[in-house]
Amino acid sequence: MAEIKTKPTEASVEEFLDRVEPASKREDGKVLDALFRNVTGEAPKMWGATIVGYGQYHYKYASGHEGDMCRVGFSPRKAKHSLYLLGCLTTPEGRARRSDQLSHLGKHSSGVGCLYVNKLADIDLAVLEEMIRDAWEAKPERPS
Repeated sequence: MAEIKTKPTEASVEEFLDRVEPASKREDGKVLDALFRNVTGEAPKMWGATIVGYGQYHYKYASGHEGDMCRVGFSPRKAKHSLYLLGCLTTPEGRARRSDQLSHLGKHSSGVGCLYVNKLADIDLAVLEEMIRDAWEAKPERPS
C-alpha cells in the first residue's frame, strides 16, 4: 500500500502563511487561520507542505486503507483557497444542512472532499464559520 504523504509536520504555520503568494491570498489565509482557531479552539499544525489543519482523526476504509487527517483545515492556494470541512457530510441531515449553507455562502465551487473559494470577499464569513463549526463538531469520518 502506498505511503500517505499528508501527515502532520513540525513546520511553522505562521512562516507558511507569511510566504503565501499573492499578498491577497496571504491576507485571506491569515483571516482563515483566525476563524478556524476561534471555532475549534485549537492551534493549527501543518499537514504536508500546504495544508493548515486543526485537530486530528483516524480513518479506516473497508478496503483496509487507513490513516490520519486533520478534522478541518484549509490551504491558501494561488488559484483558490481549498477548505477541508468533511465531518458533517456523513448523515442525510448534515448533507441537507450543508446544501442550505452552500446556497447562502456566496461564490464557491466544490469537489469530492473540498470547498473552493477564490477570495474571502466573495463569501459570507458568518456562513463559513457555521460550516466550520458543523464540520468540527460532527463525528469525524470520511464519507464512503
